[in-house]
Amino acid sequence: MTRFVDSKLTLREWLPLIGITVSAFIFNTSEFMPVGLLTGIGASFGTSEGVTGLIISVYAWAVMLLSLPLMILGSRLTFRPLMLLVIGVFCAGQALSALAPSYGLLMAARLVVACAHSVFWAIAAPVAVKVVDERHAPMAVSAVVTGSALAMVVGLPLGRMVGLCLGWRQTFGCVCAVSALVLAYLAVVFPKIPASKPFTLKQLPGILRNKVLMGIFLVTALYAMGYYTGYSYIEPFLLQVGGMDERVVTMALVAFGIAGLVGSAICSRFYRGHRWAFAVWVVAGVALALALLRPAALGVVGVFAVCMLWGIAGSGYSIVYQAEIIEFASDGEQTVAMAIFSGIFNLGIGTGSFIGGGVCTFGTIAHVGYVGASIALLALLYCAFVLIKHMRAQSSK
Repeated sequence: MTRFVDSKLTLREWLPLIGITVSAFIFNTSEFMPVGLLTGIGASFGTSEGVTGLIISVYAWAVMLLSLPLMILGSRLTFRPLMLLVIGVFCAGQALSALAPSYGLLMAARLVVACAHSVFWAIAAPVAVKVVDERHAPMAVSAVVTGSALAMVVGLPLGRMVGLCLGWRQTFGCVCAVSALVLAYLAVVFPKIPASKPFTLKQLPGILRNKVLMGIFLVTALYAMGYYTGYSYIEPFLLQVGGMDERVVTMALVAFGIAGLVGSAICSRFYRGHRWAFAVWVVAGVALALALLRPAALGVVGVFAVCMLWGIAGSGYSIVYQAEIIEFASDGEQTVAMAIFSGIFNLGIGTGSFIGGGVCTFGTIAHVGYVGASIALLALLYCAFVLIKHMRAQSSK
């Protein structure tokens, strides 16, 4: 197909990339919808904040446990049927979530969604790179991350508004309907992409010996743990500690998401020329935002400023470290390395949410930011003084 402009994507490349980006938007919206609906879900089932927050923790831990084994099984399929299967399972899980009559069955339905999630985020970035020319690989990864960031801008606040107006069940129902449309769209436009050679456990030691990949996994575990110690409880924090009304909380979440788009744009434009600086900065930005969360709660302006810093650094992290995994993993290892990354990220999400729930239950919700910042600081120190050295050394070979 002729290119519109020599350096730009063709329509044949754009169509599936748009579908993957919209899928990323839907998956990310679904994963974090409970953050904006915790109060409503808890009221429906008579559960406390800490218990309701387990929906986030257990979901994340399931993704952690399932990512590697499901991706090893999935590597036997070519990417087209694998992507369609994953979105189909996701759609079914959303329908079950909307209909769940009890807290336990809602948790079970979320575990069905977690199965789809664990494979989707392992293949999203590698597949996005494969549907475009290799020169546009960073832009393809950025598009996937932009879909995630848009979930913060539109998906999460919109889900919260639907939940407030119609109930949390209708929010899950809407995600089910949209994912069914995306499934139909991708069935038409998604190209046939040959799968990489099936990954076997015999290849796993190669990933485990890679100092850069192992360093990224460690930083990611600490980073996500710190991040979600605070973020999982951002809604009740702003309501209770900040004393804000529902509309202002929704606008703060919108600001968070807009900042994610800004971070995505900044990274896609400048990251390649400043790789090491970005690798450190995106971790430092989140640690700083968490540390400032409690002082910022004294005023609306402070809260919005912290949300902007947090959102910019958070979306930047996803772009930078997914791109580095693709850079430092061999072609046959990329999807499994991404599955491990996704699993470890979700280990951090689940553990951070669990720690945040403990802070809320046995301490005070006002301190979730400080606790999260102390964990994120460990990620920053390791990144700045160990990981960057390994990345420089391996890049110079």
